[in-house]
Amino acid sequence: MTATVSRRNTVLTIGKYAALAFYLGFALFPLYWLLKIAVTPDTLIFSEGTRLVPSAFTFGNFMTVVFQTDFLAYFWNSLIVSFGTAFFTTLIAAGAGYAFSRFSFAGKRLIIAVMLITQMFPLLMIIAPIYKIVAGLGLLNSLTSLIIVYTAFNIPFATFLMQSFFDAIPKDLEEAAMMDGCSRFQALRKVVFPLTLPGLGATLGFVFTAAWSELLFALMLISKNDAMTFPVGLLTFVSKFSVDWGQMMAAGVLALIPSCLFFLFIQRYLVQGLTSGAVKG
Repeated sequence: MTATVSRRNTVLTIGKYAALAFYLGFALFPLYWLLKIAVTPDTLIFSEGTRLVPSAFTFGNFMTVVFQTDFLAYFWNSLIVSFGTAFFTTLIAAGAGYAFSRFSFAGKRLIIAVMLITQMFPLLMIIAPIYKIVAGLGLLNSLTSLIIVYTAFNIPFATFLMQSFFDAIPKDLEEAAMMDGCSRFQALRKVVFPLTLPGLGATLGFVFTAAWSELLFALMLISKNDAMTFPVGLLTFVSKFSVDWGQMMAAGVLALIPSCLFFLFIQRYLVQGLTSGAVKG
Protein backbone atom coordinates (compact mmCIF):
# COMPACT_ATOMS: atom_id res chain seq x y z
CA MET A 1 0.00 0.00 0.00
CA THR A 2 2.78 2.39 0.90
CA ALA A 3 4.62 1.62 -2.35
CA THR A 4 1.44 2.28 -4.36
CA VAL A 5 0.91 5.64 -2.67
CA SER A 6 4.55 6.52 -3.21
CA ARG A 7 4.35 5.70 -6.94
CA ARG A 8 1.14 7.70 -7.24
CA ASN A 9 2.75 10.71 -5.59
CA THR A 10 5.77 10.37 -7.88
CA VAL A 11 3.56 10.28 -10.97
CA LEU A 12 1.62 13.32 -9.78
CA THR A 13 4.83 15.21 -9.09
CA ILE A 14 6.24 14.37 -12.52
CA GLY A 15 2.96 15.36 -14.13
CA LYS A 16 2.95 18.73 -12.33
CA TYR A 17 6.51 19.51 -13.38
CA ALA A 18 5.82 18.39 -16.95
CA ALA A 19 2.75 20.63 -17.15
CA LEU A 20 4.73 23.53 -15.70
CA ALA A 21 7.58 22.96 -18.16
CA PHE A 22 5.13 22.86 -21.07
CA TYR A 23 3.48 26.10 -19.94
CA LEU A 24 6.81 27.88 -19.50
CA GLY A 25 8.02 26.67 -22.88
CA PHE A 26 4.80 27.81 -24.55
CA ALA A 27 4.91 31.23 -22.84
CA LEU A 28 8.63 31.90 -23.32
CA PHE A 29 9.06 30.57 -26.85
CA PRO A 30 7.98 33.85 -28.56
CA LEU A 31 10.54 35.70 -26.45
CA TYR A 32 13.21 33.21 -27.42
CA TRP A 33 12.30 33.62 -31.10
CA LEU A 34 12.51 37.39 -30.68
CA LEU A 35 16.04 37.07 -29.31
CA LYS A 36 16.98 34.45 -31.90
CA ILE A 37 16.10 36.72 -34.83
CA ALA A 38 17.78 39.69 -33.12
CA VAL A 39 21.16 37.90 -33.01
CA THR A 40 20.87 36.27 -36.44
CA PRO A 41 22.76 37.96 -39.31
CA ASP A 42 20.46 39.51 -41.90
CA THR A 43 21.72 37.15 -44.60
CA LEU A 44 20.57 34.12 -42.59
CA ILE A 45 17.19 35.27 -41.24
CA PHE A 46 15.18 33.80 -44.13
CA SER A 47 17.47 30.94 -45.13
CA GLU A 48 17.49 29.60 -41.55
CA GLY A 49 14.01 30.65 -40.61
CA THR A 50 13.04 27.27 -39.11
CA ARG A 51 16.28 26.59 -37.22
CA LEU A 52 15.93 26.79 -33.44
CA VAL A 53 19.56 27.87 -33.09
CA PRO A 54 21.16 30.07 -35.79
CA SER A 55 24.44 28.89 -37.31
CA ALA A 56 25.99 32.32 -36.73
CA PHE A 57 25.49 35.10 -34.21
CA THR A 58 25.85 38.85 -34.41
CA PHE A 59 25.27 41.84 -32.15
CA GLY A 60 25.36 44.20 -35.10
CA ASN A 61 21.60 44.70 -35.00
CA PHE A 62 21.79 45.93 -31.41
CA MET A 63 24.67 48.28 -32.21
CA THR A 64 22.83 49.68 -35.21
CA VAL A 65 19.62 50.22 -33.24
CA VAL A 66 21.38 52.01 -30.38
CA PHE A 67 23.88 54.13 -32.28
CA GLN A 68 22.42 54.66 -35.76
CA THR A 69 18.69 55.12 -35.14
CA ASP A 70 16.48 57.27 -32.91
CA PHE A 71 15.73 54.29 -30.66
CA LEU A 72 17.13 55.92 -27.50
CA ALA A 73 14.89 58.96 -28.00
CA TYR A 74 11.83 56.72 -28.45
CA PHE A 75 12.94 54.69 -25.44
CA TRP A 76 13.25 57.78 -23.25
CA ASN A 77 9.87 59.14 -24.37
CA SER A 78 8.21 55.84 -23.47
CA LEU A 79 9.83 55.86 -20.04
CA ILE A 80 8.54 59.37 -19.34
CA VAL A 81 5.02 58.52 -20.50
CA SER A 82 4.88 55.15 -18.73
CA PHE A 83 6.23 56.32 -15.38
CA GLY A 84 4.13 59.49 -15.50
CA THR A 85 0.98 57.53 -16.31
CA ALA A 86 1.69 54.90 -13.64
CA PHE A 87 2.33 57.53 -10.97
CA PHE A 88 -0.71 59.73 -11.60
CA THR A 89 -3.08 56.82 -12.24
CA THR A 90 -2.05 54.99 -9.07
CA LEU A 91 -2.28 58.18 -6.99
CA ILE A 92 -5.78 58.98 -8.21
CA ALA A 93 -6.95 55.34 -8.14
CA ALA A 94 -5.70 54.88 -4.56
CA GLY A 95 -7.75 57.85 -3.36
CA ALA A 96 -10.83 56.83 -5.31
CA GLY A 97 -10.52 53.18 -4.30
CA TYR A 98 -10.24 54.14 -0.63
CA ALA A 99 -13.32 56.38 -0.90
CA PHE A 100 -15.37 53.64 -2.57
CA SER A 101 -14.23 51.09 -0.01
CA ARG A 102 -14.72 53.10 3.19
CA PHE A 103 -17.48 55.68 2.58
CA SER A 104 -21.10 55.71 1.50
CA PHE A 105 -22.17 58.86 -0.33
CA ALA A 106 -24.85 60.06 -2.71
CA GLY A 107 -24.27 58.96 -6.28
CA LYS A 108 -21.71 56.29 -5.41
CA ARG A 109 -23.42 53.56 -7.42
CA LEU A 110 -23.97 55.92 -10.34
CA ILE A 111 -20.28 56.86 -10.41
CA ILE A 112 -19.26 53.21 -10.34
CA ALA A 113 -21.73 52.40 -13.12
CA VAL A 114 -20.41 55.25 -15.28
CA MET A 115 -16.83 54.10 -14.74
CA LEU A 116 -17.82 50.58 -15.79
CA ILE A 117 -19.63 51.87 -18.87
CA THR A 118 -16.53 53.75 -20.01
CA GLN A 119 -14.72 50.42 -20.26
CA MET A 120 -17.29 49.08 -22.72
CA PHE A 121 -16.62 51.48 -25.61
CA PRO A 122 -14.18 50.30 -28.31
CA LEU A 123 -11.15 52.58 -28.57
CA LEU A 124 -11.66 53.02 -32.31
CA MET A 125 -15.05 54.52 -31.56
CA ILE A 126 -13.65 57.35 -29.43
CA ILE A 127 -10.27 58.02 -31.03
CA ALA A 128 -11.70 60.80 -33.24
CA PRO A 129 -13.29 62.76 -30.34
CA ILE A 130 -10.11 62.34 -28.30
CA TYR A 131 -8.04 63.64 -31.20
CA LYS A 132 -10.38 66.64 -31.56
CA ILE A 133 -10.13 67.47 -27.85
CA VAL A 134 -6.35 67.12 -27.74
CA ALA A 135 -5.96 69.23 -30.88
CA GLY A 136 -8.24 71.91 -29.44
CA LEU A 137 -6.05 72.06 -26.32
CA GLY A 138 -2.93 72.44 -28.45
CA LEU A 139 -1.39 69.25 -27.04
CA LEU A 140 -0.79 67.32 -30.25
CA ASN A 141 2.73 65.91 -30.60
CA SER A 142 3.40 66.21 -26.87
CA LEU A 143 4.10 63.57 -24.25
CA THR A 144 1.73 65.41 -21.91
CA SER A 145 -1.23 64.49 -24.11
CA LEU A 146 -0.33 60.80 -23.92
CA ILE A 147 0.03 60.90 -20.13
CA ILE A 148 -3.36 62.59 -19.75
CA VAL A 149 -5.14 60.19 -22.13
CA TYR A 150 -3.50 57.07 -20.72
CA THR A 151 -4.25 58.17 -17.17
CA ALA A 152 -7.90 58.82 -17.99
CA PHE A 153 -8.37 55.41 -19.60
CA ASN A 154 -6.55 53.46 -16.88
CA ILE A 155 -8.18 55.10 -13.86
CA PRO A 156 -11.44 53.03 -13.85
CA PHE A 157 -9.76 49.61 -13.81
CA ALA A 158 -7.03 50.81 -11.44
CA THR A 159 -9.67 52.22 -9.09
CA PHE A 160 -11.55 48.93 -8.89
CA LEU A 161 -8.27 47.11 -8.41
CA MET A 162 -7.28 49.36 -5.50
CA GLN A 163 -10.78 49.14 -4.02
CA SER A 164 -10.46 45.36 -3.85
CA PHE A 165 -7.24 45.71 -1.87
CA PHE A 166 -8.78 48.24 0.53
CA ASP A 167 -11.80 45.97 1.00
CA ALA A 168 -9.45 43.19 2.11
CA ILE A 169 -8.04 45.34 4.94
CA PRO A 170 -10.23 45.14 8.08
CA LYS A 171 -11.80 48.43 9.07
CA ASP A 172 -11.10 47.49 12.69
CA LEU A 173 -7.44 48.39 12.15
CA GLU A 174 -8.29 51.99 11.27
CA GLU A 175 -10.87 52.28 14.02
CA ALA A 176 -8.37 51.01 16.58
CA ALA A 177 -5.78 53.52 15.37
CA MET A 178 -8.29 56.39 15.58
CA MET A 179 -9.34 55.30 19.07
CA ASP A 180 -5.66 55.58 20.02
CA GLY A 181 -5.61 59.21 18.90
CA CYS A 182 -4.83 59.06 15.18
CA SER A 183 -6.77 61.13 12.72
CA ARG A 184 -8.20 59.34 9.70
CA PHE A 185 -5.33 60.60 7.55
CA GLN A 186 -2.77 59.40 10.12
CA ALA A 187 -4.48 56.01 10.31
CA LEU A 188 -4.41 55.84 6.52
CA ARG A 189 -0.73 56.76 6.38
CA LYS A 190 0.52 54.63 9.29
CA VAL A 191 -1.80 51.61 9.17
CA VAL A 192 -3.58 51.23 5.84
CA PHE A 193 -0.87 52.46 3.46
CA PRO A 194 1.79 49.90 4.52
CA LEU A 195 -0.75 47.11 4.10
CA THR A 196 -1.72 48.40 0.67
CA LEU A 197 1.80 48.28 -0.78
CA PRO A 198 1.04 45.03 -2.68
CA GLY A 199 -2.00 46.70 -4.24
CA LEU A 200 -0.02 49.79 -5.14
CA GLY A 201 2.69 47.60 -6.66
CA ALA A 202 0.18 45.60 -8.69
CA THR A 203 -1.52 48.78 -9.93
CA LEU A 204 1.78 50.43 -10.82
CA GLY A 205 2.86 47.32 -12.73
CA PHE A 206 -0.40 47.00 -14.64
CA VAL A 207 -0.57 50.66 -15.64
CA PHE A 208 3.13 50.86 -16.52
CA THR A 209 2.84 47.85 -18.81
CA ALA A 210 -0.33 49.17 -20.44
CA ALA A 211 1.23 52.57 -21.14
CA TRP A 212 4.54 51.08 -22.29
CA SER A 213 2.93 48.93 -24.97
CA GLU A 214 0.08 51.24 -26.10
CA LEU A 215 0.14 52.02 -29.81
CA LEU A 216 -3.22 53.37 -31.04
CA PHE A 217 -3.30 56.71 -29.22
CA ALA A 218 0.43 57.23 -29.60
CA LEU A 219 0.08 56.67 -33.35
CA MET A 220 -2.86 59.06 -33.69
CA LEU A 221 -1.67 61.86 -31.39
CA ILE A 222 2.04 61.87 -32.20
CA SER A 223 3.43 62.54 -35.67
CA LYS A 224 6.73 64.30 -34.93
CA ASN A 225 9.75 62.05 -34.73
CA ASP A 226 11.17 63.62 -31.56
CA ALA A 227 7.98 62.91 -29.59
CA MET A 228 7.39 59.32 -30.74
CA THR A 229 7.20 56.57 -28.15
CA PHE A 230 8.78 53.17 -28.57
CA PRO A 231 5.76 51.30 -30.07
CA VAL A 232 5.40 53.98 -32.76
CA GLY A 233 9.17 54.08 -33.27
CA LEU A 234 9.12 50.38 -34.12
CA LEU A 235 7.18 51.24 -37.26
CA THR A 236 10.20 53.14 -38.57
CA PHE A 237 11.86 49.78 -39.20
CA VAL A 238 9.11 49.03 -41.73
CA SER A 239 9.61 50.65 -45.12
CA LYS A 240 7.37 50.56 -48.17
CA PHE A 241 9.06 47.54 -49.73
CA SER A 242 10.88 45.80 -46.87
CA VAL A 243 11.04 45.15 -43.14
CA ASP A 244 14.32 45.21 -41.21
CA TRP A 245 13.48 42.21 -39.04
CA GLY A 246 16.84 41.99 -37.31
CA GLN A 247 16.85 45.58 -36.08
CA MET A 248 13.18 45.47 -35.19
CA MET A 249 13.65 42.35 -33.07
CA ALA A 250 16.76 43.84 -31.45
CA ALA A 251 14.76 46.93 -30.52
CA GLY A 252 12.05 44.66 -29.12
CA VAL A 253 14.57 42.84 -26.92
CA LEU A 254 15.91 46.14 -25.59
CA ALA A 255 12.35 47.28 -24.89
CA LEU A 256 11.87 44.34 -22.51
CA ILE A 257 14.55 45.65 -20.15
CA PRO A 258 12.52 48.43 -18.42
CA SER A 259 9.53 46.17 -17.78
CA CYS A 260 11.72 43.40 -16.37
CA LEU A 261 13.63 45.81 -14.10
CA PHE A 262 10.41 47.49 -12.99
CA PHE A 263 8.78 44.21 -11.99
CA LEU A 264 11.95 43.06 -10.24
CA PHE A 265 11.76 46.24 -8.19
CA ILE A 266 8.11 45.84 -7.17
CA GLN A 267 7.93 42.05 -6.92
CA ARG A 268 8.37 41.99 -3.15
CA TYR A 269 5.23 44.12 -2.83
CA LEU A 270 3.33 41.74 -5.09
CA VAL A 271 4.12 38.62 -3.09
CA GLN A 272 3.90 39.82 0.50
CA GLY A 273 0.69 39.28 2.42
CA LEU A 274 -1.79 42.12 2.72
CA THR A 275 -2.50 41.84 6.43
CA SER A 276 0.20 39.41 7.48
CA GLY A 277 1.00 40.08 11.10
CA ALA A 278 -1.35 43.05 11.33
CA VAL A 279 -3.68 41.42 13.84
CA LYS A 280 -2.33 39.21 16.56
CA GLY A 281 -4.44 36.31 17.63
